[in-house]
Amino acid sequence: MRRFLTPDDPDTDSDDVEPDSGEPETGPLRRCAVTRERDYRGRMIRFVVSPDRLLVPDLVAKLPGRGIWLSARRDVLETARTRGAFARAARGQVTVPTDLVELVQSGLARRITELLGLTRRAGQAVCGFQKAREWLLAGRAGLVVQATDGSPDERTRFLSGAKDVPVAAPLSGTALGAVFGRDHVVHVAIAHGRLAEALSIETHRLSGIAGQDGLIERADA
Repeated sequence: MRRFLTPDDPDTDSDDVEPDSGEPETGPLRRCAVTRERDYRGRMIRFVVSPDRLLVPDLVAKLPGRGIWLSARRDVLETARTRGAFARAARGQVTVPTDLVELVQSGLARRITELLGLTRRAGQAVCGFQKAREWLLAGRAGLVVQATDGSPDERTRFLSGAKDVPVAAPLSGTALGAVFGRDHVVHVAIAHGRLAEALSIETHRLSGIAGQDGLIERADA
């Protein structure tokens, strides 16, 4: 199996930090190599260095080797790319792709598309104004996904009467339609559960990398 290791480092992530007691999430925290801030690993972006010293985004955090972690923010990635943060963390020369931000952004969009496909196949998602709104008003929706290019008035009308439901807008109507076998989809309701939570996290990461605040909001009555 191909390994991704930096020289003279153990097969572990850098800056592992145990979470503070009483936190709602479990598992180790990670420290950003640029800001030095700590956060849960699921909300950050992991990178590894290949044997030929190429920096590789590891968006599912499963590649072997010592990880370099960054906060999921566009400005942080740009700073790391242009100011040698990866080389310092890897303790050696690293080839950083010039289109690193775009690679991460497109990879996260693929992750969201894959997760939406899983929800559809598992029967945990419905699309279309009427069906998705029925789930929303019945309290079955743990997450609403709407097309970025959907009509603002229609999107607002769809959410009327809903309370405290996360709303994500990570993909275009064409991209959502491709997941559900349609030409164009604007509204998707996702059932409560781990897949809805995973989609919220991935949308949060994409929002930070794309530099777009508010990709995750909450519906209010």
